[in-house]
Amino acid sequence: MLTTWLSLPLLLLPGIPGASAAELKLALVAPKTGSFAVLGDQVRKGATLAAEGLSINLVEIDEPCTDGSGQAVAEAITAAGATAAVGFLCSETLKEGLPVLADADLPAVTLSVRWTGLMEDAVKAGWPLFRLAPNGDQESAKLSEVILRDWPGEPVALLEDGTIRGRELTEAIRITLEERGLKPAFVDTFRPGQEQQLTLVRRLKTAGITHAFVGGDRNDVSIIARDAKAEGLSLTLLGGEAMRAADEPVPLEDGVLAVGLVETPQGPSASALMSAFEAVGIAPEGYVLPAHAAVTMLADSWGISSAMGTPVTDALIGTTFETAIGSITFGEGHELTENPYRLLQWQGKAFVPVPEPSQ
Repeated sequence: MLTTWLSLPLLLLPGIPGASAAELKLALVAPKTGSFAVLGDQVRKGATLAAEGLSINLVEIDEPCTDGSGQAVAEAITAAGATAAVGFLCSETLKEGLPVLADADLPAVTLSVRWTGLMEDAVKAGWPLFRLAPNGDQESAKLSEVILRDWPGEPVALLEDGTIRGRELTEAIRITLEERGLKPAFVDTFRPGQEQQLTLVRRLKTAGITHAFVGGDRNDVSIIARDAKAEGLSLTLLGGEAMRAADEPVPLEDGVLAVGLVETPQGPSASALMSAFEAVGIAPEGYVLPAHAAVTMLADSWGISSAMGTPVTDALIGTTFETAIGSITFGEGHELTENPYRLLQWQGKAFVPVPEPSQ
């Protein structure tokens, strides 16, 4: 039933008694100092812009991201009288603070933590944790989906850089492909951080490879793309989320694909929202858009809970919210019901979303 409540973008429910956003107090949990402070600033910028538009009272709480700090953070949230909390960039905060928040029936929305075991523990214990970030399996799932959907019948190579992350991601893709009947034509480990990859490119050319997934960092993909072009090899390259990095020292070739999170506003309000960001000089990068989305989502869920006399936690489950990052819905397991990763293509100076094929 709740899925029919929010058919308009960023619905504020102004006509519902007791649902005024002015009554809503949210705790904004993000690092203010240390190496994660820049990410905390992204959270604060996005959340603050959303809160100002909805007249929400934000209470900023520092997230130290150190062992033993989670309980103190949770106690600060409850002491502030917040209805819900958003941010939580570090697993240390959640694993120690969730029991305190559960006692207060206070939902926590993490924008970052992807640890699958933490969510499993939270659901088992009845802790009110919601994940607005991908979980640990969704990157490989989306990459596998793209390869199976877009590269049928093509000679596909799986390349990885020998790191733990590169190897595990590539292996997860290989297993999925082979389970679906697609056996890669070429599988190899390359040496990362080299000034050129001509030997690898020539081996790919000899093997007749035209499409390749690269489990490595952005610069390695840039070098492979550059060297393939120099060798006259028409090679479609696909990378993972690691492609979200500085475009240097070797610029990325146009047309290179990646799977990642969209960093431009989505939905019918995208143009107006982009103008709002530009007006205050905020670039919608990193956690800016997810933080904005979380605040508007919690405002809408607060309106629903006030109207129906139910907890905010209940309103968050099964409702489709229209946000800055598009339509989002949480399932019974408090995870996003749709994989948030999208296929992107490098064009000029940015990754742009590739339209999903029509069904």
